Formats: sequence, structure tokens, C-alpha cells
Amino acid sequence: MKDLNDNITLPFLLKISFNKLLEHYEELAESKDYHIAENAKRVLRKQQPYPILREGFTDVSLLKTHQKEVRVILQESFSEVLTNNEIKTASLPMHNFIFNASNRFKKIVEDAGDDFKLNVKNNPENDNYILACVIILKIYYHYEINFKRPLYYEIPDRNGVLRIYKILYNADFAEILKTDSAPPLTQTDFDELLDNFDDISLWKEKFPIQSYIFKGFVISNIFDVTEDQSISNIKSTLIGANKRRSNSFMGDFQSIFRLLFNMNNLNVGFSIYNKEDGFLTQVYDSSVSSYLLKSNKKVDCETIFCHHSFNALLKDKTYYSISDVDAAYEKSEGKAPQISSLKSQGIKSAIFAPIADGEELLGVLELVSPEPKVLNSISANKLIDVMPFILSAVKRSKLDEENLIQAIIQRECTGIHPSVQWKFEEAARQFIIDGYAKKENAVFKTIRFKQVYPLYGQIDVKGSSGARNLATQKDLSLQLTLVKNVIEKANAVESLPIYKQLLFQVKGYKKQLKSNFKVDTEQEVTDFFNNDIAPLFRFQLKNNESLKDDVADYFSKIDYGLGLIYYYRKSYDDTVMLINKNMSSIIDKKQVEAQKMYPHYFERFKTDGVEHNMYIGESITKTDSFNEIYLKNLRLWQLQVMCEMENAFYNKKHKYPIALDVASMVLVFNQPLSIRFRADERQFDVDGTYNARYEVVKKRVDKANIKGTDIRATQKGKLTIVYSTKDVEHEYLEYIKFLQSKTILDTELEIVELEDLQGVTGLKAIRVNILYSTTTANDKIFYTYDDLMKEISA
Repeated sequence: MKDLNDNITLPFLLKISFNKLLEHYEELAESKDYHIAENAKRVLRKQQPYPILREGFTDVSLLKTHQKEVRVILQESFSEVLTNNEIKTASLPMHNFIFNASNRFKKIVEDAGDDFKLNVKNNPENDNYILACVIILKIYYHYEINFKRPLYYEIPDRNGVLRIYKILYNADFAEILKTDSAPPLTQTDFDELLDNFDDISLWKEKFPIQSYIFKGFVISNIFDVTEDQSISNIKSTLIGANKRRSNSFMGDFQSIFRLLFNMNNLNVGFSIYNKEDGFLTQVYDSSVSSYLLKSNKKVDCETIFCHHSFNALLKDKTYYSISDVDAAYEKSEGKAPQISSLKSQGIKSAIFAPIADGEELLGVLELVSPEPKVLNSISANKLIDVMPFILSAVKRSKLDEENLIQAIIQRECTGIHPSVQWKFEEAARQFIIDGYAKKENAVFKTIRFKQVYPLYGQIDVKGSSGARNLATQKDLSLQLTLVKNVIEKANAVESLPIYKQLLFQVKGYKKQLKSNFKVDTEQEVTDFFNNDIAPLFRFQLKNNESLKDDVADYFSKIDYGLGLIYYYRKSYDDTVMLINKNMSSIIDKKQVEAQKMYPHYFERFKTDGVEHNMYIGESITKTDSFNEIYLKNLRLWQLQVMCEMENAFYNKKHKYPIALDVASMVLVFNQPLSIRFRADERQFDVDGTYNARYEVVKKRVDKANIKGTDIRATQKGKLTIVYSTKDVEHEYLEYIKFLQSKTILDTELEIVELEDLQGVTGLKAIRVNILYSTTTANDKIFYTYDDLMKEISA
């Protein structure tokens, strides 16, 4: 670089000048202090033959030409006594050109390496022109503008650890001169600029390129703020929730601690303390290691620490350090568990810091290094300033975790659907306001929605009671046979009247299971196994060598928790569980799509099948947007989903432990009603006596027969639509025609009357065959239920 202004675009021309500093020496030359005055005169005499040093210059080669004079002029500003301690430079603004520096600054840059380039951080190059304009406003026009911002150098030391240096500029020896090309500025111009910092064209209009002259230089006083910045970075990293959840969080956090300790070979770990069981546990985040726990998920504190370290961390809540792990291992003869663990990981020094809230220990911060003695009780004091931020972050994370747990419980267990969440939040907010106002009658407002249309549907396991009874009979009968075999052998070994009496009971129970199985039969036989047979067989197991194998074989076949054979019933229970799981999964996924069409309340229940309730209306959506077209859309959607669930069931039927069938039904109620959240049951229910008729029908209709027959309204292979009015019948027949055109429903259809229920008369049902497909290709083949069963069994 020959000229200072080469390749630089600024509103002022840069000139190195020592005029302002020399003017200061002129004042000192008049000092009454002889030594001060003589020194000032000496500097002035040295410069006097070279007026260019006052007038200013842009040719950088003149610095070399007048290096002796410049050294004398700057001698007081750059004291030789402090040159190895102070970090100081002389330079120009908006320019990386440094023409004088203290020895310490030179050494810092030298240690950074030959390929290091010095750049000011936190100073975007795009803003340089505007910031130069602001300097003009401040120095030349004396406008009071607070434009200062912290500026830094980031310079690696000889070990590669990045150090951070804060720059403080002293512009006492600089002046701004206006040229003829600079347009005049008014207060109006100034006001306009205040609101348009980012408008570079406006600034260039008011301050054309090189329309001013910067004459002088600035002195930069530089301070190593690595530790302060590290603490600040730790604070900001821990406070930022998004940062804590990012994949790079732990790496960034570790880098900050390396800066704080000025160590490149330092690693950071965490472990969480569970006060309920006295265990240290791993942090949930898989990127966070624990050098105390190694690969263990959790460890008892009494087994992981020696007595001294246990008391220091868990009781006294003080730092515990090991400066030389190898030496400590030899001293403890390998008996200190935490030292043995560190040694096995190649760790040579460590600091463990308790994260404690008063007397409550929350976790342990772990700092480790493969180098001995670099971590010790003295360096542990560096943690004093950062532990409050770590404690705050851990407490906040703990609160976040508790809130998340509560949110999961609410979502999974309480049935508060997102569509009505706003109503609960509104009531909770009012409850808090009333509480702060100390109202004596502050109560949580009843959650109620008026004028909503209900939709109900179920896909029910057909003949579930009979299937379960049959499974129970088989299990009990099998167990009675096993009991009979053992008792007969016992009677052969030692003939006792009691054995004959027990065999008589077994025979009676087997007969009862076959011909007269009642509600209380299962309990009666279970009591016989638990009260009579189990104590006898345990006695035989201990005392009768010839029966040990038979008795042991009996106990191996029964479920330990139930004391019963649980084979056929398990197959039944597993089948129902899988049906419910698969059907629930389908309707849950479809429900997400339906909510996008129009928001509505949705809930489902698992019984011997899956039931669902939906409510749609103006009061739920909170906005004036409801139209009956959305109700009709949801009704059609419901029919389609029911058919899809049926198809999914029969395509997986062969995978279930036992063969069961399902039957689907929807209930149509054409009048809007009111629903209210019942806090004791944690679910919505209809509100009012009139609306209770809907709940009565819901609970009983699936058991209703077709009028004048003993045939159930619901039937496998058919979709049953229950209703009571002619307008609903017309509406649903239109839906059925549409679904028939889509080969979702078959053409066979019937309309039947249902028997009267308690307090409810006039119910009718449309029953239509569902079409099933055994393929997922575009050329699907569709079957009715009977056709499908034939196809499957063929």
C-alpha cells in the first residue's frame, strides 16, 4: 500500500498528522514544571524542520522517512517503561493500518502466526461509510450522538486458544476538516439522518466521498477481556433456550470454558442429582457426557464417590478437585472410585463443582483434562463468577422439564383438545386475575360450549363378551386339567380322602364351565385355585420329592402375578389391544387433516373397540365463521374414515392372535346441543336434561335390535347409520350415493326401524355394505364382507 486511501471509500480523506498532539506539546512547553516544559520543547524542535508532520500526509512511505521524528513525537504516548505491559496501537479509523504499537501488542500478533490477519470484530464493513459520517457529525458538527459500540480483536495465542481483546479508541489527536465539495447540513438534514441509518444513498448524498478530511490519528488502548467475555458468553448461551436445544450447544459451551481456563485440552460434562434415590443420572441430551458416570445411565452417589469427595460435593456443596489423578490413584491404592474411574478414561486432572440451590443439590459440573495439574483447587476459583448462571440455567431447565411433563400428562391423560384450549386458558387467566384481586368468590369458570353439533361413531369388536368368556373357559378348563393330573398322582402316592374330595370339586367345576358358565363362575374357580390348590402344591413342592417335578411344571405354566393360566385370555386381550392401537392410529392421523378443514372438538376412547366424539359449532371456533357446510363436510369425512378403519382391520385380521370381527356405527343427532367440561371426570358431557337424550342413545344404541326381531342393528361387514328424522335420512342417502360412486360402499342398502330404548322412540338405521380391498394398487379389487371372507379362506 503506497497511499492510505488506496481501495478505501469513505466520506473523508485520511491523513496522518500529529498536529493536535504537537499543539498539546506547545501548551506543555509553557508549563512551570521545568522538566515537562523542556521535554515538550525537545519534541517540538525535533518536528520543526518537517512541517509535513503537522500538515498531514497520505503517503505511508513518509512514516519510514521520518521514523525517528515520529518515535520522539509518540514517545510519551507509548512509554518505554510500559511497552511490555500495555497493549496499545496508533492507527487510523475505518482502516487496519497500524503505524506504531507497544511491544506487548507486537508479541501477541507474532504469537498468532504468520498467516494471521488482524481484523476488528463486531464492526460490519458495510457500515464503515455511515459510521465515518457519524464521526464527522460528532467531531465537526458537535452533534450529540451516542454511536459507540464495543469493538474487539480475536487473536489466538501460541497454544491456539482464541483470546478476546477489547479496543478503546482515543480520538483526542484527530480533527475533521470540511472541503468545498461538502454540502451544507441543516438541522432538518440531521433529523432525517437520525431515522435512516440503513439508507446508504442518503448518507452519501449528505456526505459525498472524500468531501471531508480526517487529519490526525487515533490511539487504541486494548485490554484482554477473554475471561469477562467467556463469562458473558456462558450467560448468553445458557439463557438462550434455542441455543441450549441446538446440536452445537455442547461444543460451543466447551469452547467457552476452554477460553475461560485458557486451555485447549479441557472437556466439560454434567450429571444430574436425583435426591429421591441419591443417584447421579445422565442428562437427557445425548450430546452431553458425564465423566463420573461414563456409560452408565445412573449410579448411586455412595458407590461413585469416596467419603471425602461425597462430603465435599453432596453435603458441604463445595468444589472438589484432583490436580494429579495418577498420584491420587497411587495414594488411595485404587480404592477411591471416582479417581479409578477418571484414571480408566485417561483423565489426569479434574474439577467437580456442585450445582446447588441453597441446600438442594441439583447436579454436578465436571471439568476434566488429559494434562496433570492444569485443573486444581486454585483454578477452580474461576468458576465462582459463572456458577450462578449455570445454576439459573439448570433451574430453568428443571422448570421447563416439569412444564413439559405437565403438558404431556395434560395431552395424554386429561383430554383437553387443542380446539378448546383457548377456553381453558381464558378461564385460567380470569381465575388468576380474580385471585390477585383477592375476590372471596374466585372460582374456576365452568367451561361450556353452546349450540354445537355432535357426531359419534364407533368400531366395535363384534361378540367381544362371548369371545372373552370362551377364552376364560379354555384357560380355567386347562388349569383344572393340570390340577387334576397332579392330585391324581398325589393320591396314588398317598391315598387321602381330601384328594378325592378335591378331584370331585375339579370334576364339578369342569362341568360347570361347559354347561353353566355364569358371571360368578370365574371368581369361584379362581378362589379354588388360590385358596385350596396353591397352598397345597407349595407344601408338596417342599416336602414331597416324588411330586416336585409335577408341581414345578404346574407353577411354570401359570402367570405369576395372577396365579392363573393366562394363555387364551392373553391372546384375546392382545388382539383387542392391537385392534384398538391400529384403529386409534388411523383416526388420530385423519383427525389432524380434518382439523385443517375446520376446527372442531375431538376425543376418542378405547373400549372393546374405538369410540369417538366430535362437536362442531361457532362457540368452539371462537370466530364468526361457522356454516352448516362444515358440519356436512365432517359427516362425510366421518363415513369415509369409518370405512377406511374397517378396511385396515380386515387387511390385518390374519396377523392378530385370534380371529375377531368388528362392526361400525355412526349416530346422527341433528339438533345442536350444549356441552360442559366435568372437572371430576376430566371430560366433556352434554349439558341439560333435554340434551341427555343424546347420551342415552349413545350408550344403548349399539345393543339395540331391529324392531320385531332379535337381530342387532350393528352387523359385521355393514356400516350402520342411526338417526331419527327424515331430513337426516335424505342427507345421508346422498353421502352414500357419493361413496358408492367411489367404490367405498356397496349398492346393497336397507333402512330399518329399531326397537324402542328407555325414553327414546322412533329411531331408524341405514345399513349399507362396506367394500373391502385386499390390495393397494390402482387396480383394486373390491369385495363385500362375505366375498372377502371367501377370498381369505380360499
